[in-house]
Amino acid sequence: MTVVVTGASGLVGANLVRTLLEEGRNVRAIVHQDRRALEGLEIEEVAGDICDSDSLYRAFDGAEVVYHLAAHISIQMDEWPLCEAVNVIGTRNVVNACLQTGVRRLIHCSSMSVFEQKPLDVPMDETRSLVEIESQDHPPYDRSKAGAEIEVRKGIEKGLDAVIVNPTGIVGPFDFRPSLMGETLIDFTQGNVPAGIAGGVDYVDVRDVVIGTTRAEERAPSGSQYLLSGHWYSIPEFFAMLEEITGAPAPRVIIPMWLASFAIPLVAFADRRNGKSPRFTEASLRELQSNHNYSHQKATSDLDYHPRPLRETLTDTMRWFESNGYLD
Repeated sequence: MTVVVTGASGLVGANLVRTLLEEGRNVRAIVHQDRRALEGLEIEEVAGDICDSDSLYRAFDGAEVVYHLAAHISIQMDEWPLCEAVNVIGTRNVVNACLQTGVRRLIHCSSMSVFEQKPLDVPMDETRSLVEIESQDHPPYDRSKAGAEIEVRKGIEKGLDAVIVNPTGIVGPFDFRPSLMGETLIDFTQGNVPAGIAGGVDYVDVRDVVIGTTRAEERAPSGSQYLLSGHWYSIPEFFAMLEEITGAPAPRVIIPMWLASFAIPLVAFADRRNGKSPRFTEASLRELQSNHNYSHQKATSDLDYHPRPLRETLTDTMRWFESNGYLD
């Protein structure tokens, strides 16, 4: 049985491919550009692009299961055209290719960002409505991932057997690129995080996301959806834990949210001068003000999903970065 993975070279993909191989599965990875995460693995690699339907037909031929992880991750407010092309239209291409080639099951990796965050004092679960795709009040990434879910739902209506999973803020080992979260961890150890912000994130271990996702393939009924959350920590709490693990000093300055919004242009200018993509943006600030309580009760009940402690995640992740030469 062949299992196809789109986005196989990303953080989730790198961990998922390794888990599938450990289970004895035959893995076909669609490679668009970066293949560092796949080097040395006994897999079938095929060139492809979710924006190219023909390449998907070739890649999905003879496959029984497709894990759709590929996406354009963005924390910018001006990237709707790119987010729409990759996340919405690309997912539409994946769905159509699954239907045309007879794929038995599609597992679509979405995001916590698709859900309306308010009311903030009510726990978040899978019943929360999606953000309005046409609303300029939401970041392009959030809207595009909501649009991607709609495309999957359309496929289900046409007979596609599909399941959706929604991870929260993913962190973990085998972060080859690295991810935005991985870059933050590396910067922290090198003293390049001068200040924190008075917000927080629900962090989840990528390995737990993979466990929940593979169990969704095995156990979940078609059309079901699972929020794969972890543990919410404020940014000061997160940095304090990193300080204990790495020995690098946590920033002592914590910027209140009202002041942080005024500093966005200045910090973005400094990032660009240093050759980095801005990570301090209006969209990222909104994420730091999101819901504090993401319930994984449904995943725990149906999939026996139990996220590990964040300290274990950060310890293992920093150890991986160190052993693979990412830290000075």
